[in-house]
Amino acid sequence: MVLGLFQFLVDAVVIVCASILAAIGIGYLIVIGRFLYDQLRRVRDSEAPATPDSDLPRVLLQIPVFNEPLVTEQSLRCVALLDWPKEKLRIQLLDDSTDETSARADAVAAELRAGGAVIDHVRRADRSGFKAGACAHGLTITDEPFVAMLDADFRPPPNWLRRTVPLFLTDDRVGFVQSRCEFQNFEKNWLTRAQGLVQDGHYLVEQRSRAHAGWLFQFNGTGGIWRRATIDDAGGWSDYSLCEDLDLTVRAALNGWHGLFVSEPPIPGQVPEGIRDFRRQQRRWSNGFVQVAQKTVLPIWRSPWSLTRRVMAISLIAHQIFFPTAAIGFIAFVIGGLLHGSLAPYADVLEIIGIMTALVALGITLPPYLALRRGTIVDYLKTVASIPPLMIYLAFANGAKILQTLRGRKSTFKRTPKLDHEPAAPIDAKVE
Repeated sequence: MVLGLFQFLVDAVVIVCASILAAIGIGYLIVIGRFLYDQLRRVRDSEAPATPDSDLPRVLLQIPVFNEPLVTEQSLRCVALLDWPKEKLRIQLLDDSTDETSARADAVAAELRAGGAVIDHVRRADRSGFKAGACAHGLTITDEPFVAMLDADFRPPPNWLRRTVPLFLTDDRVGFVQSRCEFQNFEKNWLTRAQGLVQDGHYLVEQRSRAHAGWLFQFNGTGGIWRRATIDDAGGWSDYSLCEDLDLTVRAALNGWHGLFVSEPPIPGQVPEGIRDFRRQQRRWSNGFVQVAQKTVLPIWRSPWSLTRRVMAISLIAHQIFFPTAAIGFIAFVIGGLLHGSLAPYADVLEIIGIMTALVALGITLPPYLALRRGTIVDYLKTVASIPPLMIYLAFANGAKILQTLRGRKSTFKRTPKLDHEPAAPIDAKVE
């Protein structure tokens, strides 16, 4: 009898976990469906109007850094080449470093100032609030109406601001503009190829489709521009979450602001090349999403938005629950299989999960792979086949930490190390 009760409980866990995974999968399938609908209608990104220099607004470009000397030097030299009136672009290096980064950045900043660039090298007494704290502190020093943001490893092309900032002038309720990011080291190894495949799908299918549909989509923390009035109206940067960018996105949306997404030009950056750094980055993102979800799910549900918009917003901020659910479900499958003597009782569940996994993986990753001409179909199949095992690995590596976050455990911000690559040539790939 005890064994029968235990078997019943295991079967119940399997069904609950499979249902949660299916719900997450349905959310992605809806996004994929919207993407295909937009493709059939040939929906295009908003075009920035041609604006004379005299009408261009002043822009603050924030670059938060911590102990990354070479990429900081490269970043400063890159942004100094942006095609924007120099007197209307203030570059703000938010430097919390404790190593030689500060001294090396000082030398480069002085050199660039001699060429006409306006660069502020901002130092704080401590790292309170980490990236969110640094960005908030930087805003207290200046008053530019638009705030561009870049992580130190991202290298925008010269026309980036020309393509994005004028979009704010077309709609007073545009709170931010997010550009597509690419990754210059995505061909380094199997792990970077898998990340590049997933990230292409995130930007070109998920972000783009959500933006075009008018659903909540996130500011990615880099490669984007905020309207300062939006940040102020939403209450400013907050450091309670490891995903301060998502938190601000949600608060701004609840106050009636919306974002725009542009696919061109892409902003090249880096993905982690080692499994340890990848796991750490994913753990930070997962825990941050959970922290934001705990605080914002109810306000979103109570908002005056349409039911579709509310459901799709919650599917965005709550989808990281996939990792602990997948880990628990996998363990329950194994135990249940041993108790039943086979996995036959779970055949229908496994079939549904398998089909849904294949549809989501192909729907999210194949269209960008083809549109951006990333390689051969054989290479694609080898790379996409590595994604499900990688997700299972993350489920066990990060699932327990996510559950601890749900129980109120506080996490410390651990930055992803930036690699000291020399600047790569721009990735010659455009959305078709």
